[in-house]
Amino acid sequence: MRVAKKRVMVVGMARSGIAAAQLLLRHGAKPVLYDEKTADALGEVLAPLRGTACEFHLGEDPCVWLKSCDLVVISPGVPIDSPVVKAARERGIPLIGELELGYALAQGDVLAVTGTNGKTTTVTLLGKMFENAGIITHVAGNIGYPLSAAALNSRKSDVIITEVSSFQLETIRTFHPCVAAILNITQDHLNRHGTMEQYIRLKQRIFENQTSRDVAVINMDDPILVKTAEKIKPRVAFFSRTQPVQNGAFVENGKIVWRWDGEQKPVCDADKVLIPGLHNLENALAATAMAACRGVPAAVIRHTLQTFTGVEHRIEKVRVFSGVTFINDSKGTNVDSTVKAVQSMQAPTVLILGGYDKHTDFMPLCQGIVASGRISHIVVMGETAEQIADTLRSAGYTDITQAYSLEDAVHKARAAAVPGGNVLLSPACASFDMFRDYEQRGEVFKQIVNTLG
Repeated sequence: MRVAKKRVMVVGMARSGIAAAQLLLRHGAKPVLYDEKTADALGEVLAPLRGTACEFHLGEDPCVWLKSCDLVVISPGVPIDSPVVKAARERGIPLIGELELGYALAQGDVLAVTGTNGKTTTVTLLGKMFENAGIITHVAGNIGYPLSAAALNSRKSDVIITEVSSFQLETIRTFHPCVAAILNITQDHLNRHGTMEQYIRLKQRIFENQTSRDVAVINMDDPILVKTAEKIKPRVAFFSRTQPVQNGAFVENGKIVWRWDGEQKPVCDADKVLIPGLHNLENALAATAMAACRGVPAAVIRHTLQTFTGVEHRIEKVRVFSGVTFINDSKGTNVDSTVKAVQSMQAPTVLILGGYDKHTDFMPLCQGIVASGRISHIVVMGETAEQIADTLRSAGYTDITQAYSLEDAVHKARAAAVPGGNVLLSPACASFDMFRDYEQRGEVFKQIVNTLG
């Protein structure tokens, strides 16, 4: 992609937009920056771009400036039905997402991971595998470090591992990872995508530009994804914790095994994987398949699986206070993710639920809570508090308290917890009704917990 001397409107001044503008400057473009918020409202977010050749049109009408632009780049959080996107398309101005821009201007091999849950854990674990193999590795994407930021620093000999969301896949054109994985698909983001069918279709776009020289890594235990494997061009490496696969990573006799073109190698005892839970065993299998098919030695994969401690905000132990363990799973932003967190609990647990409404059906979560037998009490909060409480009662669960802030929720959960038990923040919802993002929610939770007593 050639952007030198082109006027490029960048829409959305969060981390992705800032990184996109920096990358465009590096390649000789003239970034035209737009956000609904004013410069005063954005504050220090804009600091990296002050004093540069960027044009700032913040809080203004973007359509006034569109006609002078050659390209529009949108951040992942910008809906594709937003007025600025519609206006660009009506004017015939090419439009791409920040992911596409970063990919087009990056150097090195790109590996990509999507799925409803487990993306951050898997890309971080996979990045450690490549790092431990002595390869300069950039872990980027929808993980807080945009692909455009990685593109600023990457070289041809590097590996870039990127977490990719359905929002980002809406606007790809040439995005072509040499290895791409879909971990799982369950209901999420229907407030943006409308239907489950559209959400699945967007996830499948991660394989769209792959060829027979590439590898698609797919969850054999997910019926939706098994059907996907029948329709794509790349070679398929399956992963499964329940059955052997012809090519891929699986568990057999308690061991993780890698099999490829008839050759089979033991990798690691499954119970030696350090991060807990069956869902994390699946993430470990996916990472193993992706690393092994790119030549990372089994010994390096084994060492990484046995030493990787997990990621922040995902079933993260914060503190033991008065005999109660407080656990931060703020990254549990959908039903399936929270069900997995509940299933990983081994003691009576008070669960904090609720947040921004993504038009989710909470009945599968409530049924999972009842079936688990691990949840002794539930504190609901946020925009979805009453909806979740009503659904819990419909599922036969009545030990419920409503809270009116996260601090209130922590104190009410503490009061309901028993020594030897847990308090688990795993909201099953996005954070936007109360916080900037799940990271801020998790940080605030940890601050509250660490000031108890």
